[in-house]
Amino acid sequence: MSHHTEQADQLSPAETQDKIWNLADDIKICMLTTWSGSEQHSRPLSAHVDRDAHALYFLVDESGHKNEEIEKFPEVSCAFVDKGSNDYVVIAGEAKITNDRAKIAEIFSNFAKAWWDDENDPAIRLLTVSPSRGELWDGPGSAVAKAKLLFAAATGGDIDMGETGKTRL
Repeated sequence: MSHHTEQADQLSPAETQDKIWNLADDIKICMLTTWSGSEQHSRPLSAHVDRDAHALYFLVDESGHKNEEIEKFPEVSCAFVDKGSNDYVVIAGEAKITNDRAKIAEIFSNFAKAWWDDENDPAIRLLTVSPSRGELWDGPGSAVAKAKLLFAAATGGDIDMGETGKTRL
């Protein structure tokens, strides 16, 4: 991936959108943060990034506090860090947990075998995050672009794409 040195006012909405999706896909491991009603909880998870579906997919176990938290408070954030290039992406959105066995089988990987024998383990659940907003920092600690990531489906219509650095995801 080529490293860009543009400042925030030089990234178009389309470039910002592309960079956020591509970085999340390249980095893959994120810290997923949920809210319990009184405190935040974060844990590392491996993301399956599906831009066409406007979704981040994660395999999770049926047990665990995060599942209860997500049911009560579905807004989560996913923080991706590329230490090598100092790229940082945060994608926030609404999470839901389902027992979609076809999707679980589709995204099951060697990485998942550290936790489950195979995709048929009945304890596996699918965590889907539908992105609503996000931020991107590129390069040595500078805030290069902040993107407002919204889809038309979530707002019932189109959104203003005129402001640089803001885009729907």
